[in-house]
Amino acid sequence: MNDADLNLLVALDVLLEEGSVTAAAKRLNLSASAMSRTLKRLRETTGDPLLVRAGRGLVPTPHALVLRERVHAVAREAQALLQPANETLDVAALTRTFTLRANAAFIQRFSVPLVTALSEAAPEAGLRFVPKPTKAIEPLRDGQLDLEIGVIETTAPELMIRGLFRDRFIGVARQGHPLLAGEITPERLAACRQVMASPSGEFTGPMGETLSALGLAPEFGVIVPEFADALRIAAHTECVTIVPRSCLLPAPALEEAQALKMFELPLPAQSFMISALWHPRLGADPAHRWFRDTVIAVCRQWMGAAEGGQA
Repeated sequence: MNDADLNLLVALDVLLEEGSVTAAAKRLNLSASAMSRTLKRLRETTGDPLLVRAGRGLVPTPHALVLRERVHAVAREAQALLQPANETLDVAALTRTFTLRANAAFIQRFSVPLVTALSEAAPEAGLRFVPKPTKAIEPLRDGQLDLEIGVIETTAPELMIRGLFRDRFIGVARQGHPLLAGEITPERLAACRQVMASPSGEFTGPMGETLSALGLAPEFGVIVPEFADALRIAAHTECVTIVPRSCLLPAPALEEAQALKMFELPLPAQSFMISALWHPRLGADPAHRWFRDTVIAVCRQWMGAAEGGQA
């Protein structure tokens, strides 16, 4: 049966159950002649008559009787496999570990509310944060990652994307910095010593566009891996930095603790979208759907509350 037509399983199941070509044809919405041709193919495939004439009806052969229960079970299983997924997810019983790749700034801001939300709903589930030294999409494709958070800089068309929140860059300096005394112009900003954050040492995407618009050269006095490092240095030196606005939310407590002062950059405000990305191979998975919906909801809620607190 290397080349057997598996569609014949359903026909054989119905024929053996009905014991009638006419009745089987009616159930399968076929003509009687089409059903007769199907029975002929089944006989050729199995090497057995299967149903033989007895008076005005048909009766199964001994081989057909042996096959009947097996065929019925296999046909039902095949039909079940081809049904739309309707798995009911028991979130509280989840034991799966989800892997989320994001930069350190996102983890610093959102790790506590995310862990809290996941722990309350799925106490046995795990959450693994991993850094993103690169934005390679292969880990999403091969299943190493459940979710990626960040600015979209990939052309992979198959990835699924949901926007989380919009962010924008702001300037930051220590309280009392000379730059803050008077109008902040691109020239005065460029004259300051700067500390900028980049894990790779390169500036691309929205950050690269912002620095270019300000006329700032990529050869900065100090380059550090993370925004938190840049903020720490800016709080205790004459260096100024540029970071996403979300790094300073909620701002009052952070400004008091780190002696920092935010200022608007001297260029038209340009925002950028922070998004969640995942591979469509996980799109219909109930557990993954719950996980990504939770991450999206927590991020949007936290950002809304933080922005509202700054109004």
